[in-house]
Amino acid sequence: MDALTPDDPTRIGPFRLIGRLGTGGMGRVYLARSEGGRTVAVKVVHAQLAEQDEFRRRFAREVAALERVGGAGTAPVIDSDTAADAPWVALTYVPGPSLRAVVAEEYGPLPTATVRALAVRLADALTHVHAAGLVHRDLKPSNILLTVDGPCVIDFGIARAVDTVTDGGLTSTGAVVGSPGFMSPEQVRGEKLTPASDVFCLGAVLAYAATGVAPFGSADSGAHATMFRIAHDEPDLTGLPPELEPLVRACLDKDPHRRPPASALAAAEQGPTGAWLPADVLARLGRSAARVLDADTPVPGAGDPTPASDPAPSRRPRRAKVLAAAAAVALLAAGGVSAAAFWPEKEPAGTGKRPASGAGTAGNVPQSFVGAWEGVLDGTADAPYSTGRIQITQGRTGEKTAVYVTVTGERLCMGRSVLVSADADRIVLGESDVTLSVPEKQCTPAAHQTLTVRSPDVLQWTSGAATATFRKAGSGPDAVPAKFLGTWTEDESGAEWGPGQAELFERRVTVTQGPVGSAVVRYESLSPRTDETTGEPTGGTVNCASTAVLAGVGTLVVVGPPTPDEQASDPECTPDTSSQNLRTDRFEGKERLLVYGMSADGEPGVYLRN
Repeated sequence: MDALTPDDPTRIGPFRLIGRLGTGGMGRVYLARSEGGRTVAVKVVHAQLAEQDEFRRRFAREVAALERVGGAGTAPVIDSDTAADAPWVALTYVPGPSLRAVVAEEYGPLPTATVRALAVRLADALTHVHAAGLVHRDLKPSNILLTVDGPCVIDFGIARAVDTVTDGGLTSTGAVVGSPGFMSPEQVRGEKLTPASDVFCLGAVLAYAATGVAPFGSADSGAHATMFRIAHDEPDLTGLPPELEPLVRACLDKDPHRRPPASALAAAEQGPTGAWLPADVLARLGRSAARVLDADTPVPGAGDPTPASDPAPSRRPRRAKVLAAAAAVALLAAGGVSAAAFWPEKEPAGTGKRPASGAGTAGNVPQSFVGAWEGVLDGTADAPYSTGRIQITQGRTGEKTAVYVTVTGERLCMGRSVLVSADADRIVLGESDVTLSVPEKQCTPAAHQTLTVRSPDVLQWTSGAATATFRKAGSGPDAVPAKFLGTWTEDESGAEWGPGQAELFERRVTVTQGPVGSAVVRYESLSPRTDETTGEPTGGTVNCASTAVLAGVGTLVVVGPPTPDEQASDPECTPDTSSQNLRTDRFEGKERLLVYGMSADGEPGVYLRN
């Protein structure tokens, strides 16, 4: 950490700055403390980026999405102001070493059991990141901090916002999304990235953690040569323990469609039940924590940390802090679970105050409301035209404790809502925002919503004059019912084809596992290329592909309007703009997937399991 300079502010929002943690292409990062003593990392956007309206919009969307991740394997958002002259976001500071520092400088390759635990916990973190609509884009050892509770993924969100800005001048920032040696083939080729890109990077990170060497070489051998190997060569996994090889190779598949989703990796792997890091690394964590505890908090005064106009803050002796840190790490190494001294629980955004002891999970929401609820807003259970979903988490009045999803015939809207009031049989949700709109920019924030208990599994939902019955629904990274999973091909048994025509037509639907809010359905079609005037075949085929976001998993699986996969689609493709609901049945001994459009009544598309 570097000292503040006279050019640095002394406060940002409710936080008093302590020092500089770093400067990059997108902004500066400061170590700071709240009035209640909470240590945070504050990222402040560079002035030239803050002047770009498009960047501001993207940055605001990324911060909102990062808040939805909820701190699962990431540094939680504590507060933000994306409308400030210099937009900023404050995240929980994690005083642990990076994976790169541990492997390259201090410990060397990690034990197999530790790498397995790393795989599980990073995959779980990515599952939450992807569910929030984010792709990390720069998962590498220096962006993974090691803590007693598991790895913490940092430094994403702003990079994704910059990557999507098309205004001029961004090249001058030096921002590079992705790092040679830990990029996916799609990144190397400049293609549109999906969560599968992060899975490839995860494979490279795990190989590095287990061997101490990046599987495609480092930038020292030349960035372009490294990127060529990523795109075309097999990874060098020399020294990788055999029990880790199937996992790593699956992640490093060149074809993103063949890589396992992060949610599947999190569920499949098993890690240790006790301390997951070697004892030497745990000791390093204690030293890191002691240094942060010992850091003084400067007060205003042109960079002078102890001006006479402000009394010096009271401090425990350094020896006491070191002993406290060492004792906590020793406890953890022996299987203990108390880490509050180093990683305090999340405080309410903007308050600058630590919650009362034992109140980290307390809130005003009655337990009977916690969970996911779904219902039909328009239509019937068998033929819905519009559906709604609300997932309620524990929290306090004034906090955003609910995530809502609404789907109409041609739109999917997702966002968060503030808890206005709560009692035993009713809660009221007020101010909302929009975190996902399909198509883009088509949604407005949800209005006030009231939920009233009717039975343990039934809520009455009301918003203005509208009312509906909501029932308990599934949630989590494995929300899609297993019977839907797999690839299905359109049933063409009743079609009448001319000679040689059957192989020219094909439609497939692939359903993968994932949480609500993630793209779990992929549509693919193959058809003959025809003359626009005569309609006669001209030779060749037209390939079309699109994906759809999961919006509901009650009686039916509901997905929003498909989003074209431009990289896999020909220009002649005409995108479908209708939301869909999916159901399964058996007919004449065969499993079928029935795909209904939600914009109008009609016959479903019928698909058979491959």
